[in-house]
Amino acid sequence: MSVLKLLAAQMETMTAADQQIAQFIIEHPERMLTLSSAALAEATGRSQSSVVKFSQKLGFPGYQQLKLAVNRAKTLEGHSPAGVIHGTIETGESYPTLVQKLIGSKLLAMRETAAANSQERMDAALDALTAAHRVQLAGVGASSLVAKDFSFKLLKLGRVVLLDSDTHIQISNAATLGTADVILALSHSGRSVETLRVAELARERGAKVISVTGLQPNPLRELADIELFTVADEERVRSSAITSRDAQLMLTDMLFLLLLGRQSDAHDYIHRSESAVKVLKVPR
Repeated sequence: MSVLKLLAAQMETMTAADQQIAQFIIEHPERMLTLSSAALAEATGRSQSSVVKFSQKLGFPGYQQLKLAVNRAKTLEGHSPAGVIHGTIETGESYPTLVQKLIGSKLLAMRETAAANSQERMDAALDALTAAHRVQLAGVGASSLVAKDFSFKLLKLGRVVLLDSDTHIQISNAATLGTADVILALSHSGRSVETLRVAELARERGAKVISVTGLQPNPLRELADIELFTVADEERVRSSAITSRDAQLMLTDMLFLLLLGRQSDAHDYIHRSESAVKVLKVPR
């Protein structure tokens, strides 16, 4: 996970002192890499101990480890396939430039989403989904489209899945959940009122809650037993939930493929599903 993305996502919840340090690092990462902890403290008007404590709050043993993480983040940002660029897409961009920026933004979102979810987090989610009697999926807007796609994949594995685009029905379904069930709630902001209500009710019923949200602190994360993350910079595309949708699809596809590997009879279910629809395809 890019530490620069993490800093930007957590900025609003930081103390004023930590915000000053974080803002400097986000705006001047290359310069930060040349500074000692004392020099960074002087540049931000904080004490050296504040810089060290800031590093530790982010989970690093000390300032040097934070510098290494920032250096890795800058390296990742500069590592794109040949010809691919990313930057904010402006109105009136030429077709070739728009295509390259869009591809760059999508690739960056998928790569950083994969990096944001440790194997431990993914294993916890897989354990819950594997053991679940029923799986409810919740989401509105673009997240509901991702939930629908994931529901099709789970159904192909023979799982019992609850999903409906109507939020009233989502809430009604959540009211029937129990301790053997799991709800996977998708909301990049983590603040969609309808999804929050569904997750709250599922939690009240004793179901295990898996959240899929952005890195920023949010109410949906607070409700979750297991937190999964999507990383997307919608400011780059300035239109609808484009990169966040790709990030969510990346994550749910990862879950599906990992579940496929865990389930011994998965290929039998997939084969039966393919055979069932094959008769509907008109031969040429």
